[in-house]
Parts: sequence; structure tokens; C-alpha cells
Amino acid sequence: MKRFLKEFKEFALRGNVMDMAVGIIIGGAFSGIVTSLTDNFINPILNELTGNAVYTKTEVLGFVSAFLSSVVNFIIMAFILFCLVKAINKLMSFGKKKEEPAAPTTKLCPYCKSEIPIDATKCAHCTSILEEKHD
Repeated sequence: MKRFLKEFKEFALRGNVMDMAVGIIIGGAFSGIVTSLTDNFINPILNELTGNAVYTKTEVLGFVSAFLSSVVNFIIMAFILFCLVKAINKLMSFGKKKEEPAAPTTKLCPYCKSEIPIDATKCAHCTSILEEKHD
């Protein structure tokens, strides 16, 4: 049972699953903006052009207010999700060993500036003899 729970935790907190969840939530919030745009701006314009309805300035201001409210809600939702994902990523990296950079395997020839193996004593490109470092 412990193994199952451990595997589930690794699956649920893996980057791809978290990215998908954030995408779904952002998509849902964005669909609210699109719905508001069509309901409050595009449909009234189409109705006005086709003569189906006449809107007063007060009603148009109400539509603008509703649309702006949807945009603000989307921004708030995106910010909250950003903070949550950042916190989860920080928790996931907590306790992990930082990878140390690998030791260099090449160096630059001091004469021709070509990349050569670190233990080379002669440059394969310009055939210069390299000085040995004595410790």
C-alpha cells in the first residue's frame, strides 16, 4: 500500500500532470472571458446591425463592466495558479541534492583557441606544444 501511495504521489506531482491541471483551469477561466466578450460586445453589435435590439449607453456600460470583471477574474485566477505552482515546485525540489557541475573534459589551446582534450600536451589543430602544469 505504501508503494502504491508513493507511486501515486510521484504521478500526481510530476510536472506534466501539474501543467495539464493548470492548463485546464486557465482554459476554464479564459472561456469566461471569451463568453463575456461575445455576450457583452459581439452579440449586441450584431443585434444593433441587424436591427433586433437597441441598446442605450447605460446598457453598453454594463456590458463593458461585465467584460472587465471577467478579465480581472481571469488575471486573479492566473496569478493564484502561478503562486500555487511555484510553491509546489519549491516543495518538490526541497530536500533534493543539487547536481554538481561535471568536471571539464576539454580546454582551449592558448595559441589557436581551439578546444582540445584536457590532458593533451600538443594541440591537434595548430600542433603547438603545450606547457605542462607542475603542481
